[in-house]
Amino acid sequence: MIVDNEVIIKTSMVRVLFICILVLSLTGCVKLALRFSPSLIPRMTQALFEECDPTLAQHSLPADLKLMEGLLKNDSKNKRLLTALCMGFTGYALLFVEDEDPERASQLYLRARDYGLRAFGLELGPLRGLKAEMNAIQKMLMGVSEAEHEALFWTTMSWNAWIALNLHKPPALAQLETAQAFLERVLELKPDYLYGAPYILMGSILAGRPRVMGGDEAKAKENFEKAMALSNRKFFLAHYYYARYYAVRVQNKELFFSLLKEVEGGPADKLREVCLINTVMKQKTRELMTRSEDLFF
Repeated sequence: MIVDNEVIIKTSMVRVLFICILVLSLTGCVKLALRFSPSLIPRMTQALFEECDPTLAQHSLPADLKLMEGLLKNDSKNKRLLTALCMGFTGYALLFVEDEDPERASQLYLRARDYGLRAFGLELGPLRGLKAEMNAIQKMLMGVSEAEHEALFWTTMSWNAWIALNLHKPPALAQLETAQAFLERVLELKPDYLYGAPYILMGSILAGRPRVMGGDEAKAKENFEKAMALSNRKFFLAHYYYARYYAVRVQNKELFFSLLKEVEGGPADKLREVCLINTVMKQKTRELMTRSEDLFF
């Protein structure tokens, strides 16, 4: 029987990593395992979004996140871990928590944001205040390379998601400008990331906020249409937020149902790498349809 040497090596590294976790007193072992298997953490997050069973993902994700937090204690500046934690907590809050428990989701988004900021070596204190140092932040953002776009996107996503849930609170209002600067840099670096997720985020913000706070229906539509085109209308996150924010904002009931029925009738696994997101969006679509009488007048 012929066994692929690469498979043996990767399997061995995974075993080494988990053995090290059981003996955390040997902190160097954890760092060594992460150093020699740098692709392990990204593959964990990749496997999460490829999972088509949302119940399995919802139950397993908290344990995965705690595992990564344990690893981080032994390698506190590991950018891969910090990025994965930012991504994981953001995804967990967005997909499984926000609709049922907005207050808990707010705390999870902050947790994700802080991990993301740490990936860029930012001081958290000044950013929690009412006046962020925009000059320093702009300088940092201009230094972010395209190779770091993933960490920047998930930091931006978690930050803006927290703001959206807390727009009635002064601290959230005070951070609008800073979070917007992060999003604008994401759009400069890689707007097509994750089938146009930065466009979806921008569209949701422009459609969800009043005009006095920067809302703009026409620009929101442009951003949603760009995202839809990037996935050939197969990434249902775009449909869902297009309907939830833009169609409701402009009171276009026909567009609302057209978008949601497209999700309802489409297969979730056409884009395997976002199968979890698509499956959850199909569930959320059914719930959103039941609220149509309250959303249109």
